[in-house]
Amino acid sequence: MSAIITEKFRQHNANQFSESFTETAGNSYYLFLGKATAFTSGTTSGSDSSPPTPQDGEQDETRAWDSMLAAKKIASTDITFAIPRRNWVNGTTYDMYEHDISSSNTSTSGASNLYDSTFYIVTSAFRVYKVLDNNGGTAYDGAEPTSTSTSPFELGGYVLKFMYDISTTDIGKYVTTDFVPVATDSTVSAAATDGSIESLRITAGSSYTDGTYYAAVYGDGTSQGTSDGAIVRITVSGGAIASFGLTAGTDTTIHAAGVGYTFGYVNLGAGYTFSDSGLSSASNMGGTGGAVEVIISPEGGHGKNAVTELGGHFIMTATTISQAENDDFSTANDFRTVGIVIDPTNYGTTTVATATTARQTNVVKFSSSSGTFEADEVITQATTGAVGKVVEWDSVLSLLYYQQESFKGFGTNSTTGGLVAFSGTNTITGGTSGATGTPSSTSSETVTLANSNTLTLTSGYANPELQADSGDIIYLENRKPIQRASDQTEDIKIIIEF
Repeated sequence: MSAIITEKFRQHNANQFSESFTETAGNSYYLFLGKATAFTSGTTSGSDSSPPTPQDGEQDETRAWDSMLAAKKIASTDITFAIPRRNWVNGTTYDMYEHDISSSNTSTSGASNLYDSTFYIVTSAFRVYKVLDNNGGTAYDGAEPTSTSTSPFELGGYVLKFMYDISTTDIGKYVTTDFVPVATDSTVSAAATDGSIESLRITAGSSYTDGTYYAAVYGDGTSQGTSDGAIVRITVSGGAIASFGLTAGTDTTIHAAGVGYTFGYVNLGAGYTFSDSGLSSASNMGGTGGAVEVIISPEGGHGKNAVTELGGHFIMTATTISQAENDDFSTANDFRTVGIVIDPTNYGTTTVATATTARQTNVVKFSSSSGTFEADEVITQATTGAVGKVVEWDSVLSLLYYQQESFKGFGTNSTTGGLVAFSGTNTITGGTSGATGTPSSTSSETVTLANSNTLTLTSGYANPELQADSGDIIYLENRKPIQRASDQTEDIKIIIEF
């Protein structure tokens, strides 16, 4: 059985995902950073220089929660539809929009479907144009386009259609080396005509009688096959049908674009070509081997919906992590994992989280301590058998931020492999530094952090703010380590293709 997933299904899924950020009963999406400890062959596999590929399964999702450092809610204003970036470069051969690209009718570049072809261009001013005609598959030869006309225009030997400008704000927020945001220009959309004929595919043929001819476009358009429907103005020169263009008398042009065509045909036979646009005076062109094929516009017409027309089945999230972010993101360590989790719940509840940021490390406050705990060193609590690793040591406030990953020596007992939580006032010792600390016994204590946010501890301990293994991790990426700093900001863009 032969089957495909269509572009419209991809676009539907992208639309649903986008809408889920703003619906009344919408979802909560969080971008998270994790994995302060190194990738090793004995634990996660791989190494920091060659991170392992995440596996789509329960194990890696659980491990992502174990090593999660902090999370930030992705706002509806931090997402956009996106398309691959195809830069305008003079001398480059681009594809053209064609409604019937397939494995048996490939584009100029050899693409077997429209959305893999290079049928649009992005200029240096971040202006986006659709290519309606590529001059028989030749290289663009001319100036960089700048026009914002709602009508097609010729430049560089090509016929182009202005689609939209990328705003200055969106350039700074969403543009990457490989992708650009896509949006519909309201003026362009309003000028679009559903089912109009905007371009033609010409086979020149030979032995035609030079002159100008008019032919109706048959099909299903309004008044098809008559002078009130779409009409092609055919120019014959040197016995051959001139290529498609916008210059009457030189090119074969569209005399009337028509309305409502989903398919169309031009008959060049005797009795179907005329010397006048009213199609009242028949004129036989003669000749053989030529053809005029109409290119069917997308639903609504060119420019009606730039997102769907240009293949905007990509969603880009753009999240900025600024320094410590409400004191929830450590600036004293690195991270190796980036991910997105949907609808996590607050710790110890079934309530979906809505806070802007969430700390995911455990914290212990010491009533007394000696020495300086080091980032990533193993900490132990001999009395309980608990094992963990240091994320950050705040010597000013006597706060130790730590994690317990599901690996021996990282969070589980090196002998039994069991996970034991740190608890009570039993001494905690740093395995490398030799530093020690005695957890506070105060039943409830609130500490003001460096950026004036507060942290509440119960009997010396604070849990993570999101419930581990809640929600669903829908994106997971392992990277080489990225070191954070107190004056550092990360702009993290994630492209999701549907």
